Amino acid sequence: MSNSADSPRTGTTGSAPDPAPDSAPEPSPAASRAVPAPVSGDRRGGFRPVRVLTVGVFALAGLLFFTSFTTAKGTNIRTDASLLKLSDLIQERSQKNGELDETNGALRDDVESLAEADDGSTRAQDDKLAGLEKNAGTQKVKGRAITVTLDDAPPDATAKLPGYPEPQPDYLVIHQQDLQAVVNALWQGGAQGIKVMDQRLISTSAVRCVGNTLILQGRVYSPPYKIQAVGDPEKLQQSLAEAPSIQNYMVYVNVYGLGWKVTEDGTVTLPGYSGTVDLHYAKPVE
Repeated sequence: MSNSADSPRTGTTGSAPDPAPDSAPEPSPAASRAVPAPVSGDRRGGFRPVRVLTVGVFALAGLLFFTSFTTAKGTNIRTDASLLKLSDLIQERSQKNGELDETNGALRDDVESLAEADDGSTRAQDDKLAGLEKNAGTQKVKGRAITVTLDDAPPDATAKLPGYPEPQPDYLVIHQQDLQAVVNALWQGGAQGIKVMDQRLISTSAVRCVGNTLILQGRVYSPPYKIQAVGDPEKLQQSLAEAPSIQNYMVYVNVYGLGWKVTEDGTVTLPGYSGTVDLHYAKPVE
């Protein structure tokens, strides 16, 4: 730095520039930042839409968090875990229903044994009761039988015969009407008793399908489905062959590979129906 207070910094020939200072000088308060311009009006009395909008955003976010919390109830709603738990629950309840049916059947046998010991009825009344129980399906039935097995087609199945379209997913699975068609044809053929999977059918039994699963009397089953009927095997198979709905099903068997198998089982004993016989929705005719 020059020792003379009035020596110029630039413009003098031959004069050397001042050396760079070791540290930058501290800016004066006036040069450090601009002085804000005065705001007209009173801030406390003015309307601030930004502040109101901010409060609204936070309120909406809180509502979303609360809704998510109450919906999830401590679980992760972004996964399929709840669906898996529902499937497990259905299987558990189906198994439980099966156990209750077995317990109910054992208790019914005990009640019938006690009633037969001394019920005060006549021989004619006992014979009439036995006939009613046989028709109701609550007693065992023994005789020659056949079994019909229905199964889904392979998922990669294609049309086996010319002139038929490529299958849609709906063509490759067993439907409720297919099971009902077999059951109805067997009754038409004179079946004395029918068992679907491991349950005996009675007059109030409903064969229902949800997706590709069978729901029968509170229990869930997956294919292949087995239907066993006691009766004259020749008449039962003839009734199956003559049923129009079965003939239509056989087209899908031959074209797309749906499962179909009929076997003669010889002499078998079908169990009696062991579930409840109460009518929850229907009322007896007076």
